[in-house]
Amino acid sequence: MARLIDRLEQRGIQEYVVREDPAVGMAAGACLVGCTPVVAMQNSGLGQSVNALASLVLPYRLPILLVIGMRGTDEDDTSENLVMGGITRSLLESLTVPARSLPAEWPQDAVAAAADEVRTGRASALLVSPGLFGWSAAS
Repeated sequence: MARLIDRLEQRGIQEYVVREDPAVGMAAGACLVGCTPVVAMQNSGLGQSVNALASLVLPYRLPILLVIGMRGTDEDDTSENLVMGGITRSLLESLTVPARSLPAEWPQDAVAAAADEVRTGRASALLVSPGLFGWSAAS
């Protein structure tokens, strides 16, 4: 995700927030003034954001795209990330947030599908595998 954040920083279109749940709240506010925000987080931050999603974003059908780094999956086998890595998809499913993996090859199809969902006034999630943006156990 560091490469993605570097790209956004170069374009000057990011806002850093210390925790993910306030980031979701800020994104909800941005929706109310006509913006279509994207919130990038690790899947551990999704756990912190459940209440903001369930009590604000979902009932009011706020169009927010979540870009979620999938720690505890694929090549990231660090023990502190394994539980959240194993439940991220089912957690999003329980919240009725459509989620799809962002593949390394032809990611535009997944992005377009998520963008279509956001255009209909709902949250959507793109799941990013650890290696997609250059993550490694050494970094």
